[in-house]
Amino acid sequence: MGSNILDRVLVSDSFFISHRIKPITTVFPATTVAATTSIQTGLNPSETGMLGWNMYFKDINKIITTFKESEKGDKSETPLEEAKKFKNKYMKTKTIVEEINEKGKYKGYRLYPIEENPYSDLEEMFEKIEKLCSENGKKYIYAYDTEPDHLMHRFGTYCSEIKDLIRYRDIMTQKLCNKLKDTVIFIVADHGHTPVENIHLENYPEIVKCLKRGTSIEPRAVNFFIKDDKKEKFVNLFNKNFGKDFELCTKKEVIDSKFFGDGDENPIFNSAIGDFLAIAIGNKTILFNGDKEFVSQHAGMTDDEILVPLIVVKK
Repeated sequence: MGSNILDRVLVSDSFFISHRIKPITTVFPATTVAATTSIQTGLNPSETGMLGWNMYFKDINKIITTFKESEKGDKSETPLEEAKKFKNKYMKTKTIVEEINEKGKYKGYRLYPIEENPYSDLEEMFEKIEKLCSENGKKYIYAYDTEPDHLMHRFGTYCSEIKDLIRYRDIMTQKLCNKLKDTVIFIVADHGHTPVENIHLENYPEIVKCLKRGTSIEPRAVNFFIKDDKKEKFVNLFNKNFGKDFELCTKKEVIDSKFFGDGDENPIFNSAIGDFLAIAIGNKTILFNGDKEFVSQHAGMTDDEILVPLIVVKK
C-alpha cells in the first residue's frame, strides 16, 4: 500500500490521505521479510539478518525461502529442520510485543492471519482490535493485513479490484477509529508495488555459467555468487544485458553504502549478500531457479516501491 498508490486511488479528503503525515521510506529492500521484521523489532535488516524472501544460509549451504524455512523452488514448501535451527541461531526476530510482555507492566498483542489466534478477514481483525482496546490497561497492538500486496502481485496495481480493496480499507479503518478512545493509531505499509516485466536468467547461459549457486534475496534486489575467475566477465555481461534496468554493486559497495541499515551487523549478513547485488531502477525483475513470476513486484528503488504512507490518527 505504497504512498503513490494511495494518491492514485483515493481522493484528497479520504480518511487515509487526510490523516497522512507524509510519505516516508521503507527499509531496503522494500519487501515484507525485511520490512515487517524491522517494524516489529525496531532493528534494521542488517541487524536482524532478515534480508529478503529467499536467502543463502551459509551453514547448510542452501538457499532458503526465509519465512517458509523451505528450500527455494520446493513446491511442497516443506520446512527444513536445519533451516529453522539456522534462523533461530542467527536471525534477530524478538518483537516489541514480546519485550512488552516480558516486562509485564503492560500488554502486547500481535494479530496475524496465520498464527495461534488468527483472524479470517479484515472485519474479524478489526473486531479483535476493538475488543482489545476496550479492555483495561495500556497495550500495544500490532496488526498485519496481507492485502493489497497479495492481489497486486497477481493483477497489478491499476486494476479495479485493487482500487475497490484500498477504498474499502479506507472506509473500514475510519469506522474502526471512530469507535476507539484514548488510542493512537499508526498506519504504515511494508512496501509499495510496481508493474514489472520478468527476465528469466536461464535465457542468458553465459551469465549462468559464471554463477556458483542460485540467486537470492529478491528478484528486484537480486544477489549473485560468482566464480572467482568469472567476476570480470560477469560484470561485463550483466551490464551489457541489464545495465539500463539495474544498478550492479559489489559486496564492498553494498556494505559501505549501508543500504540495509546501520547498527550491529548480523553475523550472517556478509555471507548472505553475495559477491554482487543488482538493484532494480527500471521495471524489470530477474528470475532464476524457483523464483515466481508476478505481474507486479517490489524491492527495487523506484518511488512507487520505497515510499510508504505514515498515517496517524489520535482518538
